[in-house]
Amino acid sequence: MSRIGVAFEKARAEGRAVLVGCMPAGFPTVEGSIAAMTAMVEAGVDVIEVEIPYSDPVMDGPVIQKASDIALAGGVRTADTLRIIEAVAATGAPVITMTYWNPIERYGVDAFARDLDAAGGTGLITPDLIPEEADEWLAASDAYGLDRTFLVAPSSTDARLAMTVEHCRGFVYATAIMGVTGARSQTSDAAPVLVSRVRQVTDLPVGVGLGVGTGAQAGTVGGYADGVIVGSALIRRVLDAPDLETGLAGLRTLGAELAEGVRNPVR
Repeated sequence: MSRIGVAFEKARAEGRAVLVGCMPAGFPTVEGSIAAMTAMVEAGVDVIEVEIPYSDPVMDGPVIQKASDIALAGGVRTADTLRIIEAVAATGAPVITMTYWNPIERYGVDAFARDLDAAGGTGLITPDLIPEEADEWLAASDAYGLDRTFLVAPSSTDARLAMTVEHCRGFVYATAIMGVTGARSQTSDAAPVLVSRVRQVTDLPVGVGLGVGTGAQAGTVGGYADGVIVGSALIRRVLDAPDLETGLAGLRTLGAELAEGVRNPVR
């Protein structure tokens, strides 16, 4: 079983989806991000997605972009991200990393895989890396037993979808909408269709991201997906707070609401 597969098996046994919560490394500070992710785990978030801040994101909406800009302005580096991953993994929650490819290429693909493994990370979500260009990562992830999550979208052809999921290990990331991240007033109608298409070609769990921001939405998505991925709504609780402690309290409140949502799926 993949490293993150344990979390999906546990949730499946409980008749629910896995709740994945995203936070940029180093936001609002390195220690503040560790505190924020720990608060999410304590609130009931199953898996933490640590995003490596990047100056030129292609998938992130304004909330994650702003949080990442704050982290970068604070001087966060990839080495800091690895320390954050190690600290959060010590809580017992699986930690997956979301990253654009340039920081990994600059760090060194094999070296990053080695250090991610040593820090206790489970693998990578790579939104701008496609399987055809991923030979180095495929080899490194095999060498260190790391999961690899590529993205599929409503626009993916059947052939492309099948090829992409064939190279995934851990779970498949299904983007619920065409566009950038951000909580929305309602979830995507295209997402259930995409999840169904993915399940026709793989037994891997399917996580749905982009647009979930409330417990009710988490329950809706959890009714048809194996994983519910939430980023902007959680990050906003810290971004909009007057101080970190207020932000952590907001994170715990929303985290608990989302955790309750996935435990009461709408089917």
